[in-house]
Formats: sequence, C-alpha cells, structure tokens
Amino acid sequence: MKSLGLSQAGWMAIATVAKDVPMSQTELAARLGVEDPTMVAMIDRLVKGGYMVRVPSETDRRVKLVQLTGRGREIFQELLAVADPFRSELLGGADRAQLEQVTVFLEALRAAIESRG
Repeated sequence: MKSLGLSQAGWMAIATVAKDVPMSQTELAARLGVEDPTMVAMIDRLVKGGYMVRVPSETDRRVKLVQLTGRGREIFQELLAVADPFRSELLGGADRAQLEQVTVFLEALRAAIESRG
C-alpha cells in the first residue's frame, strides 16, 4: 500500500467504494467511521492520485457521489491479490461458522457505538 502512496484508510475507502457504488461522501464517512471533514480530505487525496472521482448525484444536486476510476479499480484488484493470501493465512484456523459469529458480533458492536452518537 505504501509503495502506491496509499494509507490504510485510503485502501479502506477504495475497498468500500469498490463493493458498494455509487455512494455519497457522507455515506462513505459513516461506513468507515470517520468525520465528514476527514473523509473530504481523504477523498481529495484519492482524487488527486487518480483513484476516485466525484460525480454529482442525479437525484440531489447538493450531493457528490464517489466512484473509482479505472486506475482505482486496477489498484483495488492488485491490493486484493496481496491481501487475500494474507487474510487466508490469518483466518485459516477459523471455520465459516466462527467467522459468521464474529461478523455478527462486530456488526452489532458497530451499531451500538453508532447509536450512542
């Protein structure tokens, strides 16, 4: 990631947008658990790096949606190729049911944290 000039936060933003496009900057900030001004600065860097673009929403002209560029999709695939074997190595001892339990727990924990404001 660092050799590409990407922080972990930048990688997470790219990965999130790659899975769920289009989304607003505000929605991306909420999914990553960061404040809007932090997200704007991060997206600015990703746009400058050629990984993302901002496009106007067709339904609300005040909203900017973020999308990956061709370069952003290429980098996502490259990083995924590196991350998948590492993830498999880390999680190799866990079976599917265990991973699902952890996922459910983490989603509930995130919802509880978000509900506290």
